[in-house]
Amino acid sequence: MIDISESVMQFLLALIVVGPLLGAAAALLPAPPGLKGKSPDQAVLRHGVTVTGVILIAAIVLALGFDHDHPSKMQATTDISWIPALDVRIHLGIDGISLPLLVLAALLTFLCALYSYFKMPKGPSPKAFVALILVLESGTLATFAVLDLILFFLAFEMVLIPMYFLIARWGGEQRAGAAWKFILFTLLGSVVMLLGLLLIGLKSGTFDMVALASDNGRGLSTSVQVIAVLTIGIGLAVKTPMWPLHSWLPDAHTAAPTVGSVLLAGVLLKMGTYGFVRILLPVTPDGMRTFAPYLAAFAVVGIIYGSLACLALARPGAKGDLKRLIAYSSVGHMGFVLLGISTMSPTGVNGALFANIAHGLITGLLFFLVGALKDRTGSTDLDTLSGPAPDLHSQKSGSAAPLDGGMALYGKAPRLGGLLAFAAVASLGLPGLAGFWGEMLALFGAFKPAAGLSRPAFLTFMAIAAFGTLLTAAYMLAVVRRVCMGPHEAETPKLADVQGYEFAAWTPLVALTVVGGLWPAALIGLTDPAVQKLLAGGTQ
Repeated sequence: MIDISESVMQFLLALIVVGPLLGAAAALLPAPPGLKGKSPDQAVLRHGVTVTGVILIAAIVLALGFDHDHPSKMQATTDISWIPALDVRIHLGIDGISLPLLVLAALLTFLCALYSYFKMPKGPSPKAFVALILVLESGTLATFAVLDLILFFLAFEMVLIPMYFLIARWGGEQRAGAAWKFILFTLLGSVVMLLGLLLIGLKSGTFDMVALASDNGRGLSTSVQVIAVLTIGIGLAVKTPMWPLHSWLPDAHTAAPTVGSVLLAGVLLKMGTYGFVRILLPVTPDGMRTFAPYLAAFAVVGIIYGSLACLALARPGAKGDLKRLIAYSSVGHMGFVLLGISTMSPTGVNGALFANIAHGLITGLLFFLVGALKDRTGSTDLDTLSGPAPDLHSQKSGSAAPLDGGMALYGKAPRLGGLLAFAAVASLGLPGLAGFWGEMLALFGAFKPAAGLSRPAFLTFMAIAAFGTLLTAAYMLAVVRRVCMGPHEAETPKLADVQGYEFAAWTPLVALTVVGGLWPAALIGLTDPAVQKLLAGGTQ
């Protein structure tokens, strides 16, 4: 790690939050003559790569300058009065909980910008596309960096309009309906969440998240905490998404362009779970304790529901969409995150934070790969990708291919097939890859939840969630078998294998998935001290 002064750290964090907004404004301006390159469209796409690249470098330098010996301490803090009448402050800072999410968001946005430079989705002018991506990045990074409830709400809302337009203007079929469903669900949840945030601020006399966490709910009555958890929790649960508030997600993912799906799964869903950890756990502990068993119940229902939906989509003849299947798998994976949070124990919350990062890496990679498949084949329909079903009568006579013939991706594009299989086994939680640790720690947290929670209930939830991991393995392996395997691999016409730009965009996700699986202490060492302090009300 490197030694960086506090003032430089403050500047880096401010640059990370504000830089993309400035870049978005610049993207809408005419490019200088010397930078136009082949065309103005290429120039603005290159601008997007440059800005997101600078933000990623700043995030990496910030991570290197972070005091890893004291990850529970808020660092790179800026605290300036903004609206004195309401005591709203421009309060920024990072600790071991927010730093990994900040770097993940910066990385995924850069990879999406790089991918779009070579494979721009069909739609209107790239200028608006790049500007929307940068505004989206600013909102997500600000969500993880701000320490004021009102600023948190503003940053939380800032991502909605860019994502709406990315789906509505650059999406695929039925994009208009999916975009409207996304915006209506999330806006409704946000309105309810704002009421809860205002309730906390007005009853406690401050919107400062650090001060509220240190107070640990002592300044709020139990009834106020219960109402706050209910209202804020609904808003966060929509964004997470938690069953049964998830129904906007499959439509949004199916219609969104590839990079839209990557950002939606890899970054936007994390904002909801981060709010549970950063606001509700430390600020309203009594309210959370009241709702924890219900949150856990919804989480495990989501795990089973998401897995069963995926199994139904993976069935031959079901006309299942592969993007839709991965979207439903996100409902299940985020169920593990919510289960970990509901245990209110250090083990469970650390597992939730680890699963958050792992899901961002693995599902981001899956959506990139499905986007590449669609570019090559023109479809994400599983039955189309699996090839035509053979004639059963002919099969009896030995002249037809086996029933699960498959697309034979291993033979047509072996590197693409190998990557899809890697992402699938990572998603099902194979030991040695990042997806394993988050789910395992969430289950361990449910085995021994925090004091005051019903252990028999959480043991039941743990057993149901563990069964969900088996269902996850079933549908992921079914997808690999149908899409990657086939009996006539050598005879099938070849597809374009992994291109150079795809290799550049996907390699960091593969590498981090492996590193996270083999060296989980790198992430848990950051989050655990911060989680311990958060759950103790800032007394450690």
